[in-house]
Amino acid sequence: MVTQTIEWDPVLLQKYNISGPRYTSYPTALEFSEAYREADFIRASQRTPHRPLSLYIHIPFCHRLCYFCGCNKVVTRHQHKADDYLEALAVEIASRATLFRNRTVTQMHWGGGTPTFLNKAQISTLMALLRQHFAFSDEAELSIEIDPREIEADVIDHLFAAGFTRLSMGVQDFNKEVQEKVNRVQDEQTIVALIERAKRVGFSSVNLDLIYGLPKQTPESFAFTLQKVIALNPDRLSVFNYAHMPAHFAAQRKIKEADLPDPQQKLTILQQSIAALMASGYQFIGMDHFARPEDELAVAQREGKLHRNFQGYTTQGDNDLLGLGVSAISMIGDGYAQNQKGLKEWYDAVAKQGTALWRGVELSGDDILRREVIKTLMCNFSLDFAAFTSHGVTFTDYFAEDLALLEPLIADGLVERSEKGLQVTSKGRLLVRNICMCFDRYLRQQTRLQQFSRVI
Repeated sequence: MVTQTIEWDPVLLQKYNISGPRYTSYPTALEFSEAYREADFIRASQRTPHRPLSLYIHIPFCHRLCYFCGCNKVVTRHQHKADDYLEALAVEIASRATLFRNRTVTQMHWGGGTPTFLNKAQISTLMALLRQHFAFSDEAELSIEIDPREIEADVIDHLFAAGFTRLSMGVQDFNKEVQEKVNRVQDEQTIVALIERAKRVGFSSVNLDLIYGLPKQTPESFAFTLQKVIALNPDRLSVFNYAHMPAHFAAQRKIKEADLPDPQQKLTILQQSIAALMASGYQFIGMDHFARPEDELAVAQREGKLHRNFQGYTTQGDNDLLGLGVSAISMIGDGYAQNQKGLKEWYDAVAKQGTALWRGVELSGDDILRREVIKTLMCNFSLDFAAFTSHGVTFTDYFAEDLALLEPLIADGLVERSEKGLQVTSKGRLLVRNICMCFDRYLRQQTRLQQFSRVI
């Protein structure tokens, strides 16, 4: 069972607060290549024909620009653009579905952008289209991201009637000054009413997203936000670290660096957040995820069944993941594949060939082993050497170089090594990304750390 104790060591947190992958995949997207072609994707789908299927649907549109956002999005007020998008998406869905006719969909997530940019008729159209082409389990977990600023209350009822069981809502911060600085002003009572309605109509899980490190945030102001959020009693919470990378995301150039909390303030905010949420009964899943002990995410972690993919921590780790829509990423068999990232390029590709594959990677045997190591550490905070004998390797021999890289972290008390395996300590849980980096061979081959966000 994963320990829930977290030991706070500010000296070590500052020491190890470097840039590094979030490991929603291994290898990371930096290793994706345009040499990966449609034939590779088809072969990957044929290698695991009996695996259940998760679907990810990317809806890129947003009504307004949030300055902190690094997502693939198109800001527009023109609703007809969604009709055009759904027409092209219908072509891609029909084309891709032929490869997965014998699969059962047990999980689906709509992300973006803002999926609830779609109106009720468009939501129904897309859901009918997906059900026409894919076989859904009666118990499938269907989740969607919503923007509380741009949704009518009865859309909650419509989503539930369409089959959605979970929803995720971006709150970020309840402080008005912070909201104004990031161009995301929202009404608190609307959020409260939407959550109450979702629970009343029967949603099994409600997730709220918060972000720490935004302009004008202070430990005191964020503690105020946390109090309000805890009172709302969401089933899950994500408390993301704002990564200020204006060179990569143009919208972030509208944020003044002088308005951002300094590193010590950010650490204090994080410490207070973890302490407040755990004191309120939430289980710290890892990195930025929290869940009520009875939530499926928390149960999966306690049972050693937690998984990690491009949406973060999740359940149903034995599924293949099929991404549909612009920039969507698939994880099929032992490979990753990503659609065209630009909307025009995605439209052109779908029009010409019915699909929009841009790049991907087929995992080597070494990649598969390292992916398992990293996922196990990220999800379970421990690793049993003997579990890798089924892969035909002796862990300590195969990963001798990696274990040597781990020695300084062992010396600092972040992880313990025994004859049987590795155990992330209460001091190392917040730095599990650093531990995983020791097993990432791509980071040794070239200097790429500057393309990732900082750990904290």
